[in-house]
Amino acid sequence: MLSVLSYGRLVARAVLGGLSQTDGRDYSLITASYGFGKDFRKGILKKGMCYGDDACFIARHKTADVLGVADGVGGWRDYGVDPSQFSATLMKTCERLVKEGRFTPSNPVGILTSGYYELLQNKVPLLGSSTACIVVLDRRSHRLHTCNLGDSGFLVVRGGEVVHRSDEQQHYFNTPFQLSIAPPGAEGVVLSDSPEAADSSSFDVQLGDIILTATDGLFDNMPDYMILQELKKLKTTNYDSILQTAQSIAKQAHDLAYDPNYMSPFAQFACDNGLNVRGGKPDDITVLLSIVAEYTD
Repeated sequence: MLSVLSYGRLVARAVLGGLSQTDGRDYSLITASYGFGKDFRKGILKKGMCYGDDACFIARHKTADVLGVADGVGGWRDYGVDPSQFSATLMKTCERLVKEGRFTPSNPVGILTSGYYELLQNKVPLLGSSTACIVVLDRRSHRLHTCNLGDSGFLVVRGGEVVHRSDEQQHYFNTPFQLSIAPPGAEGVVLSDSPEAADSSSFDVQLGDIILTATDGLFDNMPDYMILQELKKLKTTNYDSILQTAQSIAKQAHDLAYDPNYMSPFAQFACDNGLNVRGGKPDDITVLLSIVAEYTD
């Protein structure tokens, strides 16, 4: 069994391959989501916009389209804490802020910061940690504003090539930057980064650009060239085609994650750090696949 999330049945008037921008037209994102929880083989799936300990959201406002992914840190499970609660609540809070218009498109860090501080203000502490990536398309300016904290991330693909991407943030091997809420008295023990530490960028997009936003379960198992090979199958801006491609990418990453003989990007990174590791990395996988199109009501 698997879980499918979808959004954005907008009519697209764009052609894949990167058409030139035209002033005066609003842009929008047609987005489909697909993923797997790590416990997929056990038939355990989360409800809502969550795949295992991963969470995501897709929100639309009159000024912008906003996407987000978050990866709950699984180590909290050893202390009786469900890691998915932190990432899911963080993403739901960010989504609500966007839908209420309480954000500035050019400042995705502000969305992440506001969402995180709302969690901090809960009367009952929501313990946990999570990475996070927020992607905002400003419809009028055609600029993509992003922030990424940790090892989730995004790619912008144009003409079959990666033209813009997020930078991964790691303290050391397999220890990404993360937002955290620790039990009282343990604040100095639990690793926690400020949302303002997120890597931010802005980039001018074109009609037909492809934006892939995902958690590390994808990037740890599929190098760029494999992802680009799958994206070549995306020939139209039809929503169903986008969904099918997102599904194909997520399934391939999931299969590779359980291949003991595959030298995954994660295994290569481990070897670079002096560890003898081979095979894929079983993990939750979340893929949001978007195409930039002309906005139509």
